[in-house]
Amino acid sequence: MGLGPTLLLGLIAGITILLGLPVGRLRRPAPSLRAFLNAVAVGVLLFLVWDVLSGAWEPIDEALGELHAGHGGLGAALGYGALFVGGLALGLLGLVGYERWMARRPAISRPAHFGPGSAHVAELGSRGRGSVSSWTPARRLALLIAIGIGLHNFAEGLAIGQSAATGQIALATLLVVGFALHNATEGFGITAPLAGDTDGDGTRRRPSWGLLLTLGLIGGGPTFLGTWLGHGVTSEPLSILFLTLAAGSIIYVICQLLGVAAKARRSDLLGYGLLLGLVAGFLTDAVITVSGV
Repeated sequence: MGLGPTLLLGLIAGITILLGLPVGRLRRPAPSLRAFLNAVAVGVLLFLVWDVLSGAWEPIDEALGELHAGHGGLGAALGYGALFVGGLALGLLGLVGYERWMARRPAISRPAHFGPGSAHVAELGSRGRGSVSSWTPARRLALLIAIGIGLHNFAEGLAIGQSAATGQIALATLLVVGFALHNATEGFGITAPLAGDTDGDGTRRRPSWGLLLTLGLIGGGPTFLGTWLGHGVTSEPLSILFLTLAAGSIIYVICQLLGVAAKARRSDLLGYGLLLGLVAGFLTDAVITVSGV
């Protein structure tokens, strides 16, 4: 398949992330609804962690199998393993460092908080309210989710591009359908924290459409970029690196969302939401499984 049609497939797979973004514009959602939306987002992200780690581990597993059968050496397994650990560490600890850096920025007097029962957290940056440093914790969390999902979608785009480049048109098409369904649920995961975004006096802060589209571009745009790169380059190490970067960043975000869920003190809603998010992830993954991947 030529580059033009392949890029169109990548665009279709990535653009469906926009379908979940309007959730962030809900007017005055009840505390129970905010807790439930947060839990569903955690469920979707837990599925993504399983999805990306299994994909990143597969080449290592194959290399170890070849070693056991006496058809390969230890070098490939060690090299892939180093990429696996390095990407996971960079994705997770990189965000830890970023949050610590943000916490050291000068604070302004008016605080903001995220969600019911949250401690007040000072918004950062005395100037430039349009900058990330001036965002509320809920908006920064949505940005981190978008970055983690974007890394994941870049790896998905690599798979689409490589399949199309090798002439596996049916496989590439099925991958697009499956990844498009995935991205629709991921858009919801990005914006779920924004449903509980309030300022210091408890007033609801609705995100602008511009902000939502920017988050969608960060999360879905890498699918297109990965498709373009995958069409010309077939690289298993690159795929492992981006998958583990995504896994590390998503694990960090899950920890943040679970902290929000704990403050809500609604274990029933947490359980229902986790189940729904996980089931949604595995149902969309079934389309990809049908393709034999």
